[in-house]
Amino acid sequence: MGDVARVEIVGLRLELPSNQPILVLRETEGRRRVVTIYIGGPEASAIHTALEGTTPPRPLTHDLTLLLLEAAGTRLDRVVVTEIRNETYFADIVLSGPGGESRVSARPSDAVALALRAGAGVFASAELLDEVGREVSDDTPAEEEEESVVDEFRDFLDTISPEDFSDPTS
Repeated sequence: MGDVARVEIVGLRLELPSNQPILVLRETEGRRRVVTIYIGGPEASAIHTALEGTTPPRPLTHDLTLLLLEAAGTRLDRVVVTEIRNETYFADIVLSGPGGESRVSARPSDAVALALRAGAGVFASAELLDEVGREVSDDTPAEEEEESVVDEFRDFLDTISPEDFSDPTS
């Protein structure tokens, strides 16, 4: 699998005053470095839904993707956040199917939303962790930190409207 470390999804945060969602990942062992990735609102909502364990009455895009993979006899094994280039993060979705293992390049937000739904592991490359990972004090218990993240995201969901996703140039 290469030189990677398992990471946990700590949760989502909002950068104020822009209300830009940020995905927070943390190494599960070792130095427990944190990686923060700016993501879009719809992807943040998809991740939040998965973290909450909410099942929609009809499959949403990420749910449908997993159903399609399953119908094709393919399983999502893991997700690896691989690198950052020009301030853009990249991830690989690692699949196992009839033809063996394959990798699909994806945005980390979509990859994580899929991994959460599939119960698959999330990893980060050691190179990425060395480049952008920052060490954070473990003084704050994970449950308290996650509760704060969820509260912030709920506030975001309460204030967001469809117009927030419209093209400002049109």
